[in-house]
Amino acid sequence: MSLTRAEFDALAARDPDALYALFQQQAAQLAALAARVQQVEAQLGAHSQNSHRPPASDGPRRPPRSQRARSGKRAGGQPGHAGHALAMVATPDAVVAHHPAQCAHCGAALAGVPAVAVARRQVVDLPPLALAVTEHRAATARCPHCRRATAAPFPAGVTQPVQYGPRVLGLGVYLRHYQLLPYQRIGALLADLFGAGPSAGTLHAASLTCAARLEAVEAAIATALAAAPLAHADETSVVVAGRREWVHVVSTAALTHYARHAKRGRAATAAIGILPAFAGRLVHDGWAPYWHYPCRHGLCNAHHLRELAALAEQPGQGWAADLRALLVEIKQHVDQGRAAGQTAGPPETRAAFVARYRRLLAEGYAANPPPARAPAGPRRGRLKQSKARNLLDRLAAREAEVLAFLHEWAVPFDNNQAERDLRMIKVQQKVSGTFRDASGADAFCRIRGYIATLRKQAGQVFAALEQTFLGHPPLPSLLPE
Repeated sequence: MSLTRAEFDALAARDPDALYALFQQQAAQLAALAARVQQVEAQLGAHSQNSHRPPASDGPRRPPRSQRARSGKRAGGQPGHAGHALAMVATPDAVVAHHPAQCAHCGAALAGVPAVAVARRQVVDLPPLALAVTEHRAATARCPHCRRATAAPFPAGVTQPVQYGPRVLGLGVYLRHYQLLPYQRIGALLADLFGAGPSAGTLHAASLTCAARLEAVEAAIATALAAAPLAHADETSVVVAGRREWVHVVSTAALTHYARHAKRGRAATAAIGILPAFAGRLVHDGWAPYWHYPCRHGLCNAHHLRELAALAEQPGQGWAADLRALLVEIKQHVDQGRAAGQTAGPPETRAAFVARYRRLLAEGYAANPPPARAPAGPRRGRLKQSKARNLLDRLAAREAEVLAFLHEWAVPFDNNQAERDLRMIKVQQKVSGTFRDASGADAFCRIRGYIATLRKQAGQVFAALEQTFLGHPPLPSLLPE
């Protein structure tokens, strides 16, 4: 509402209460607009280092500041690093001898002259690539006594007149579920290498067969995760048959389990079945459904560092920068202690860290008082708080989970284990875009979980997939870490 000076003077003389109400209304509007401007500026300034946005969303803008401190070391291999290089083999597959034809000095012929020294160089290359065809012939014989005919059985798995063997199918599944190539590109690659390649339908059927044969292995991994002393959990969205669904991961440093579900919340984790039976320490990002489980919890502080970095960029929020620095300092203290072979820090050091943590939260609360009800606003209901206030409430109410890594050094600082495990699910979506049906998504989750577990345990993925098609997939180690 806009008033001229004459209207303002008349209203002030006639009805001061109405003028004050108008002033209050405009002040509330200004406060709301200022909050909206601050919100928009925060959205425009959000990047992967101060929000939950992935690094791929940063775009061509200036790269965000790295959270890593300079180590002072030179780039490249460090002193004492063993390095990796090709090494000569004692018995090469082929030897090609080279003898000088004539003297490089006088031109005399050297044919038949014995060598006085031999220098060796080896070239490591692929053998000629070709598919090997094995024909199985099942004979039929007639019994000389009863005169009935009996046919010899074909080997297990040989069911078609012409079919691909376990090594080709294992390679196709390896390329699909580990290297994340689409079916069409896998067929084209194998055709370029060997002159023939499976169709997309054959590769999809091979994936379903491989997943079916890994059902018992997946169940064993899930049981081992439920009994683990510490595990990580997270979830990410995927597109299945045009619908948004979710892939949930529960993992440790040695085991990985993926599961697809149409829901994101507690219905999904209950159907998957690992978390309801879990009794150890669960590290996660603080998502509400995880708190329903009575296990011990640990929060991901990488999320807190990003949120605090965003708040520190706002005026009057110096406590956020100090608290962020404190969390990093505690992490460095724990890392140094672990490197020295210790399992816990002195109680007085932990108490000092906790006291500083609480003091900075108090400063944060002083800088972010609770919202006040507007005179013309609703009289009941919970008032909307700022992001700073919401973060402070979480850090105060969940202090034990935030600082779990300080009190128990076996608890990690962040939930990067689960986030790394989910990263390849997002890469698959970027490469292939979607899953056409639920069966393909479920097969991908089961096979990918098996592959991720093998890789964590330094297992041979391709050989394991070949053995899976032969009917006996290798079982990874299920012992606790």
